[in-house]
Amino acid sequence: MGDEEFDLPLKCPKVFSGKYVQKQVTLIWKLFMLLLLGVSGIFMCFLGVDQRITVGKSRQGSPLENKTNHTQCQQPNTHSFPVHYPQPGSYNREECSCTPVHNFLILSMQRSGSGWFETLLNNHPNVSSHGELFANETRRENFTSIRQILDKVYNLDWNSSASKNDCTTAVGFKWMLNQGAMEYNRETLAYFKERGVSVIFLFRRNILRRYVSILANVFDKEAKLINGTHRAHVHSKFEAEILASYQPFVNVTFLPAYLRKIQKTIDDAFSFFKSTRHTVIYYEEISKPKKIMEILNFLGLKPRELTSKHVKIHTKPLSEHVHNWQEVNKRLKGTEFEAFLHDS
Repeated sequence: MGDEEFDLPLKCPKVFSGKYVQKQVTLIWKLFMLLLLGVSGIFMCFLGVDQRITVGKSRQGSPLENKTNHTQCQQPNTHSFPVHYPQPGSYNREECSCTPVHNFLILSMQRSGSGWFETLLNNHPNVSSHGELFANETRRENFTSIRQILDKVYNLDWNSSASKNDCTTAVGFKWMLNQGAMEYNRETLAYFKERGVSVIFLFRRNILRRYVSILANVFDKEAKLINGTHRAHVHSKFEAEILASYQPFVNVTFLPAYLRKIQKTIDDAFSFFKSTRHTVIYYEEISKPKKIMEILNFLGLKPRELTSKHVKIHTKPLSEHVHNWQEVNKRLKGTEFEAFLHDS
């Protein structure tokens, strides 16, 4: 066809009249406007959805929003320990987003007063101590499982009755030595240093009393002395007397070896975790207000009176709590544990 294409308007004046061209332009303009409106509508639709998603995430405490808060909260650390600005994914810290949080851990053994001690700490309005998290074996199958729990706790994403959430300034839990803490001591120590976790060692000086408490507690799991229910802890003197009425029989043959094993476990714990920022409190000191004030200071908390409903169970001399006391007394005399016999 060649040049004939350019000659078409001249050869067909009726087909390409001015009126027809005007109609064509009008139609094209209408199509353009329609297309523009369609694109604008689609854009506004996506914009609205994006806004709803953004608002929804902000209400749930999005990590991005909290990260911004964290950046805005940078300030000189006046404490003697590392502080953190957690970014929980399960809620928004809101007005407390710039409140620094201290990570801690209670490292202890069963029947050493950790439950009593923890209720005192949780009596403070800004402390969240979440209990014995690794009593469940599936949570400590390997260190990967353990780390997931630790991350949840120290990110303020662990939910329990102890959660203070928005205004928590110290968060932790209690970890028994036989629940993975010693087995994964190297990995645990590295994690503590990475996350700035302060350790509170809590043990009993008199580990013979601890053993008697263990035997009595094991018996009550089967006997259920209080209204047919097992009670590891009690909140009344009446209930304490019921549990204390049982006098366990102590196998004295292996008693010294057992006590040495327990003492070595405690010594190893001190050795493994001594490089952390730590403090020590013994069961025998929990009832002393001055010692509790020292713990609050260690956690960076303002001093205040703390209360607990826990009632001690075995309050009498050991001679009144052990069925075969004469045998125990004879077996431990002359050993490094003799002093425990006279400790009331």
